[in-house]
Amino acid sequence: MAQYELLLPKMGESVAEATVIKWVKQPGDAIELDDTILEIATDKVDSEVPSPVAGKLVKQLFQENDVAQVGDVIAIIETEGGDHSPVETPVAETPHTEEKVETIPGIEQLPSENKKTAATDFSSSERFYSPLVKSIAAQENISLSELDTVQGSGVDGRLTKDDLLAYIANKNDGSIIKTQTVILTPPPPVETASESKPNVQQASQPAVASKPSTTSVSGGDEIIEMDRMRKLIADHMVMSKATSPHVTSFVEADVTNMVLWRNKVKNSFEKRENEKITFTPIFVEAVAKAIKDFPMINVSVNGTQIIKKSNINIGMAAALPTGNLIVPVIRNADQLNLLGLTRAVNDLATRARNSKLKPDETQGGTFTLTNVGSFGNVMGTPIINQPQVAILAVGAIKKKPAVLETEHGDVIAIRHMMFLSLSYDHRVVDGSLGGMFVRRVADYLESWDLNREI
Repeated sequence: MAQYELLLPKMGESVAEATVIKWVKQPGDAIELDDTILEIATDKVDSEVPSPVAGKLVKQLFQENDVAQVGDVIAIIETEGGDHSPVETPVAETPHTEEKVETIPGIEQLPSENKKTAATDFSSSERFYSPLVKSIAAQENISLSELDTVQGSGVDGRLTKDDLLAYIANKNDGSIIKTQTVILTPPPPVETASESKPNVQQASQPAVASKPSTTSVSGGDEIIEMDRMRKLIADHMVMSKATSPHVTSFVEADVTNMVLWRNKVKNSFEKRENEKITFTPIFVEAVAKAIKDFPMINVSVNGTQIIKKSNINIGMAAALPTGNLIVPVIRNADQLNLLGLTRAVNDLATRARNSKLKPDETQGGTFTLTNVGSFGNVMGTPIINQPQVAILAVGAIKKKPAVLETEHGDVIAIRHMMFLSLSYDHRVVDGSLGGMFVRRVADYLESWDLNREI
């Protein structure tokens, strides 16, 4: 008998870890080739890990809700035959290459002098650190107190390997200045007739977190525990509001030509391409064009640095049958024509509803579009999908009387109208940029060519 080491497989270029959510097989269970061993989750995408060998499950190396890194040995399977070396297992029949956590790309380029390998106690920190981040911190002699100050770009502000390597590189270049904590006794506060006495604390004393308000529950109320995805969404939304000062700008657009054009071509398009054409790819195309006109909307923030994105990757918020939301990403949307966008939108939306998205397909977005009109809402004020800095909501298209300017004077006509609302991060996007961007999107929709070929 031999023992086979089952590795956590690679699930995409930007996915480094996953959470074990359910063990399908238990120690002692017989396993056939391609049997599902466990279910894992990355952000909001759940996947199954099949077995590449037949045998018996001997040991589970991670418990449910534990976080494992890509390349970690997650289970031991006893097989017949010779010794097995660990190979990477594909997720849901998708082939992948092996990536081991011991390999830290780029770490060999960092200065190695004065390195200490003494173990750091991470248990005293309320922040989660992956084993890879802990390993890098130990090699670089970064204390826990210093590590807690490094801003993370991962889910819920989690510190990733790239965040830490960038911090170390800047530190070694002298970009980060080390300071000493000096406890100063503040002067007595001065009261004025129009000000109340401030609550002054010494620099060494942390601010006391406010306690959440108590919720009253009556006898007839039902208590429902949030599922895993709802908890992730809740944490992400709270983090976004705490991170970015949100501002929302509104524009009303006359999309009559766009509506008439779609009504004209939708039947012939579906017969020819076997695809339905919705308004979503049209919105995505207009957003991609406007981003090229205003590239500073397509950025993210890292401390005091603005990271201008080279790719235009547009996420589209999709509602799941459970009522939760997920945001699959159309990569390089500006490089696709309307037919390509239609196919991408339909494919992602269908697989999102059927829980068939790959983990990497919800990563790497630079801008998000959400269609609140699909619920009959005329407008909305969406929350930014961090680490992006803007999100556009499109409302329901309604027929309204509108004033039209003609060469013979103003007339009132029935037009197809809709609201667009852009929420943006006021740290880096001012009202002029936000307002001009959403106006430019509306301009592209209003100037739609009724004779356009597709």
